Order: sequence, then structure tokens, then C-alpha cells
Amino acid sequence: MNNINVAVIGIDHRHIFGQLEGMLSAGCSCKGWWTEGQPDLCEGFIKRFPDIPRVENREELLKDPDIHLILIADVPAKRAERAIEAMQSGKDVMTDKPGCTTLDQLNAIKNVVAETGRIWSIDFSERFEVPAVTRAAQLVKEGAIGTVVQTVGLGPHRLNRDTRPDWFFEEHQYGGILCDIASHQIDQFLYFTGSTDAEIVSATVGNFANPTDPGLQDFGEMLIRSEQGQGYIRVDWYTPDALPNWGDGRLTILGTEGYIELRKYVDVAGRPGTDHVYLVNGSRCEYIDASDDKLDYFENLKADVLNRTELAMPQSHCFKVMELALQAQLQATRVGSLKTTS
Repeated sequence: MNNINVAVIGIDHRHIFGQLEGMLSAGCSCKGWWTEGQPDLCEGFIKRFPDIPRVENREELLKDPDIHLILIADVPAKRAERAIEAMQSGKDVMTDKPGCTTLDQLNAIKNVVAETGRIWSIDFSERFEVPAVTRAAQLVKEGAIGTVVQTVGLGPHRLNRDTRPDWFFEEHQYGGILCDIASHQIDQFLYFTGSTDAEIVSATVGNFANPTDPGLQDFGEMLIRSEQGQGYIRVDWYTPDALPNWGDGRLTILGTEGYIELRKYVDVAGRPGTDHVYLVNGSRCEYIDASDDKLDYFENLKADVLNRTELAMPQSHCFKVMELALQAQLQATRVGSLKTTS
């Protein structure tokens, strides 16, 4: 067998588009989709994937022996349950971030992975779907900036209030801003510093701009540290309307002999397009257009499903990212309007 079939369970977040498009681009086939999600998301899904059949009962997908991988973008609080039932049905899983919203859920997932031998993978799209990160990883591997000692990850997002479902404003449903958005930056910190473990030095969550939504955290930050490096992470829902996209996501990687800055989605200085990389070291001070660099997560995950390898991401790394994100969320100091509602 050289290929795999996938199916979709839950389309409550638009990240499902990137998840499915990535697996289709890797040569996979999709046998069907199921959701309890919003009508507008269903319309958008059908528009993008008109030839993929919708099923009324997800059991139909879970019991199909020809389906190997389940893609999940359900409400975050439901993703662990969906993943567990898929793995217990003999399927591997790729879920949107956050992969779970509580430590109890994470422990249950770990137990099922150990019992079934199935793959539980999270599509950290701010790494796996960004060609600029591919180029940065290559430069770090080549020694272009020496030993990495710190990452600074910034994840601003546009609120798009009118398009958000009710669960978006309920902390117990989305898990909190550090559990949700900042899992991206934790993933990148561990990856670029080569860390297998870390500690949350400090964490903060706040609501400064949306006090009438007590369940929404619109700001979060943390300091993270491992034996290999240090990291600072800031995430928010403050993207101004004048920005031409959803957020000016950036990553700075500091090494002992230089640094790399990624402006992933937009260059406010004026260069068009995405995937802008800046490299400064002892002999180079240059701009790199990384928009054509190859993404390999989806092809590697397909190979992992076929060969039971860990090319896309070590399972332990996936567990550790969510463990740290959940720990940060639990220990975070609450500020702004959250200070009076906690």
C-alpha cells in the first residue's frame, strides 16, 4: 500500500481546510466527512470539497476498514473525545490545535495511544504550513546562527467577532488563549531549541479589550525555559483592521552567532506576499524569500501511518507541547477584566 484514505470528523474551525488540503496534496483520498458544526462552515467546506460525501453518522467513518487517518477540527473541548474514539476504532488521528483542553484529557489520550499504538498528531499550522519555517530550520541545521539560545514567538490574531461561534467566547470550550494559540509557539520553541522538556517560568492571561465577554482571553504571554534555551511567547486577539491578513505572526530565533527573523504572513515594511526570512550572522545580512520552500509534514505523516515511523513529529513532542500549554494556562496570572471575574 502506497497511499492512505482519510476522513473528517468535526469542522468547527477553518483550520480543517488546511489539514485536509495538506493530506490531499500528499496524494491521499478522503472518503467522507461528518460534523455537528455551523451551517456556514458546512457551506464553505462543500464549496471547497464538493466531491467529498457527507455522512450522517460518524460511526460510518469509524467502522470503515479502508479509512486510515481521521482529521479532527471539532470544538476544542470535544477533540480529545473524538480522537480517543477514533484511535479505539483502529484509526490514526490528526487534530487541529489545541489537541485537548485539560490535563485529564491529555492523560486519557496518552493511555489510549499506549494501548492501541495509534498516532495522535497535532497540525501545528504555524510551523507545518509555513514555508518560512522550513527555511529557518534548514539555516539552523546548517549552523548559520550557531547554537540556538532563545526564541521569541508572536501570535497576533484578528478577532472577527461576527463570524465566531458561541464556543469561541467560553473558556471551558476553547481551553484558554495559552492552551489554544500559544501551543503553536511552544511547539516552535521546543523544535528550534532541540528541547524534549521545559518549564513554564511565568504566564499571564488577560482580557483588556472585551470586558463584556468574561469568557474570552484576548491577551496571553509566557516565559518558558529548558536546559537548551529560553523563550518568550505573546499571543493576542488585537490585529487591527488595516492589516491585510489575520495577523502579523513572527518568530525570532537567536543564536550564539547570529539571528533569524520570520515574518510569516505579511511584511508591514512593504514587501508583497508571505514567508519573509531575515538572516544576520558574521558574514551575511540578507533577506530571503522562502515562499517556495517545501512543506513536508503531510507527506511525512502519511509515511508514518504507512510505516509506523515518527517522521512528521515524535509522539513525545506532541504530548509535551500540550502538557506545557495546559500547565501555562493553569498557572497563569489573570489580569485586566479577568482579574475581577476569576
